[in-house]
Amino acid sequence: MVGFLSLEWLLRMHSKRLNYGSNRVFDFLVMWILPIGLLLLLSALFFVSNRNVLHRIVYLLFTVPTLFMLFQRPREFRELLREPLAIAFLVFAAWALTSLLWSPEPSIDTDLFKRPLNTFMLFGGCGLLLHYRNDLFKPVFFAAAVIALVMCVFNLVPFVKGFQPGMRMIGGRGALDNPLLSSHIFGFFCVYWLYVCMTTRRLHVLWFSVPGLAVMTAAVLATGSRTPLVAMTLAILWMSFVSRNRRSAVLIAALVVSAAGLLLVYPELITQRGSSFRFELWSMSLERIAAHPWIGHSYDSELYLTLADGYVLREPHSFALGVLYYVGIIGFIPWIFMLGWGLYKSCKERAQPLFILASSLLAYGIGAGLTEGGGILSRPKEHWFLLWIPLALIAGLSIAQRRHSLLRLPVHSLKPVAFEQLCSDAQVIEADGLGPKVLRLVDGRFLKVFRARRWYTSGSFNPYSERFASNAEQLRSLGIPAPKIRAIYALTDGGSAVTYSPLPGLTLRQAMQSLDSSLRESLIERFGQFMAQLHERGVYFRSLHLGNVLLMDDGEFGLIDIADLRIFPSPLRNALRQRNLRHMQRYPQDRNWLFDTHFEQLTKGYATVASTGATAKIRAHVLAAPSA
Repeated sequence: MVGFLSLEWLLRMHSKRLNYGSNRVFDFLVMWILPIGLLLLLSALFFVSNRNVLHRIVYLLFTVPTLFMLFQRPREFRELLREPLAIAFLVFAAWALTSLLWSPEPSIDTDLFKRPLNTFMLFGGCGLLLHYRNDLFKPVFFAAAVIALVMCVFNLVPFVKGFQPGMRMIGGRGALDNPLLSSHIFGFFCVYWLYVCMTTRRLHVLWFSVPGLAVMTAAVLATGSRTPLVAMTLAILWMSFVSRNRRSAVLIAALVVSAAGLLLVYPELITQRGSSFRFELWSMSLERIAAHPWIGHSYDSELYLTLADGYVLREPHSFALGVLYYVGIIGFIPWIFMLGWGLYKSCKERAQPLFILASSLLAYGIGAGLTEGGGILSRPKEHWFLLWIPLALIAGLSIAQRRHSLLRLPVHSLKPVAFEQLCSDAQVIEADGLGPKVLRLVDGRFLKVFRARRWYTSGSFNPYSERFASNAEQLRSLGIPAPKIRAIYALTDGGSAVTYSPLPGLTLRQAMQSLDSSLRESLIERFGQFMAQLHERGVYFRSLHLGNVLLMDDGEFGLIDIADLRIFPSPLRNALRQRNLRHMQRYPQDRNWLFDTHFEQLTKGYATVASTGATAKIRAHVLAAPSA
């Protein structure tokens, strides 16, 4: 009997270790590997030797990790299946694979099955990344755009120096070997810099993004391709429509002036190659589509279009015609639904600027697809930048928003006069040498002000007011009381602010000062339980101390001052739990109550929620720490 109990105990301990290790692997993949994979997906074509290298990078750093995480946590897969774009893609891919049943080819290439899986993992990976690590999305995209900008400068300089009529710039040192395909990626990042110009509220960012936009536009023009010009026009019109600010009018005016200038200065770019056989190609493609309009010719069928001069092309130079040819009208329905839903969802959620970026990239891809492309599913390459990457970003943003990790509230600009009016007759709750930091407004709301940080800090990408609001939403979705956000503001001096309804109650430090020893013991035991709940739910609150925990009127605990809080995908690892305790030990009064006088009550409450191992770790850490 004793041996059986010992074996059961060993199995239980082994299972806990496996679970702990599994959580650490999941966290590492979603927190670090997926961001690196996305960065390389967006930028690798500029410096890798060929596309096969990009394929391996995406497989190893995005597809395989995402597949592993979805299998590891089925609930993540269920969240993915709640997204209409993901469902539409599965229907589209399933029909494409079904069409192999009437394939004209004698044998089926197994790579045809990997392509839709690879693309679907792009949707899943973006959903995981934007939910668990959306704070890294903007820096990753910015880094990729800077890489593209630098590489384009290096390519433009020799191109301009040696320019002769008829020359067309190619990507240069990387895997980009075709001017038209290069123009897809140049235009993709051109849309990004245009988005930054349209949405940034920081003057120094605008001064950097305008030259970036100019360089990428020059790179697009240097390719001599007209397809990205059509696509950029559509992206500009869409961005102006969803942004609807003063810059939109300037953008439309700039588009008209640029078009007029291009026609006056360099009309050959538009007229010198005529229609490039587009009308002939489309006519021949429609004739072949008419042979099997509903079910298509099969996902792996070959398309050969012979021009009058005997030149053979294998694409209809239109994404829509390609879909109709390979999978027919039945396959076209989910494909066109993805495009329509992506634009509709983004327009509906345009208060979140990232939706403006993703949908503008999609509009660019739709514009490019009017006269280019034809394959319906491919391995990672230039065509991914036109449709699959923008659609995956929209799907990821939608998933993150549904899971309360992405803000729904718009950010309002607040001029100095309006700010002074808002703060009039307010009570200053907290201040520093620069002025008030927290104020109680006359209507009972609190106003928290975040000072402008240096331009190279993370606050430039993710303002602290938005972090505060996002953290509050996520905590409330986890059942942890947090302030209810009312509005978010961007200030003209580069700072930001947020108004919120305060939680009713006293800070835990204030509450303990008024209690005797026995009541304090009970409260500390409950606090230990609450702290364990935070840790088990993955909440890492760097500033956790008794002044930032509220004892509310209903007896529950809540959190305040939560701008530097992060929510991990898994229960916190032991090192972060110990770091939380070290922070609380810095406050003499907190240390005396929690670690010197009532430490047994704290660990007793902690052990009711956390595992025995985690409790033992923090106990050993505190007992080993030198006394103050």
